[in-house]
Amino acid sequence: MRAIGVLDKMPTSFINPIQYFLPLGTDKVAVNELLGKNIRLQFTGNIYCTVCGRKTKKSFGEGLCYPCFENSPENSECIVRPELCEAHLGKGRDPEWEQRNHLTPHFVYLALTNTIKVGVTRGTQIPTRWIDQGAGSAIILAETPYRQLAGAIEVELKQHLSDKTNWQRMLKNEPAPGIDLAEEKIRIKNLLPESLQQYVTDDSEVVELKYPVLDYPTKVTSMSLDKTPQIELPLMGIRGQYFIFENGCVLNIRKHSGYEVEVVANL
Repeated sequence: MRAIGVLDKMPTSFINPIQYFLPLGTDKVAVNELLGKNIRLQFTGNIYCTVCGRKTKKSFGEGLCYPCFENSPENSECIVRPELCEAHLGKGRDPEWEQRNHLTPHFVYLALTNTIKVGVTRGTQIPTRWIDQGAGSAIILAETPYRQLAGAIEVELKQHLSDKTNWQRMLKNEPAPGIDLAEEKIRIKNLLPESLQQYVTDDSEVVELKYPVLDYPTKVTSMSLDKTPQIELPLMGIRGQYFIFENGCVLNIRKHSGYEVEVVANL
């Protein structure tokens, strides 16, 4: 198999185990089929903005040229800090984009990897958001009519819970033992002020996520296409948006969005 194209966040299919795909040009590589095989990723040196498509010498954020990094709604501050969203006020870098994407139902969730994490996502991104973060399990905590309200709930809970994933422990598959997310949801609801408790859902379903990994590493080493433009190793697994190679070397595919690569398998 040989394909060339620009990297972007890998689409997934929520089955057991999760199926990953790597769109490269006109090809859509089924990554699960490459497990256990030697693959080569060769960075061509070309980087293209994932928003406007222009060629750029350096990628900012996750695949943006500098003008888009500074001005596009995809990189507005409320992406990382949803409590700052002003879509419900008719404001934002691009009010029409904000209305389509942020003036819609949003969910606050609890995800479990090495510990409980609180997060916010659009309704259309469940369970994709959980998969992208490599969560082992997750539960919906609350549903709000727009993004800013979900962010307000997250801010309250960040006093008690983490809002970040420990990616090293996630890739080593070191889950926290003995945590029941359904029970934690009941406990965490009581940490919210009454004005926000009304958005907590009655849904107690805990979603379990299984990843295509042949062997989890005991130690992980992050790789970069800027420093290592050619990677040639057996692929041992995929979790979150990471390729897990032999010997614990890992590559964050989403972080390299916009990088043009040639992928060769079955060498």
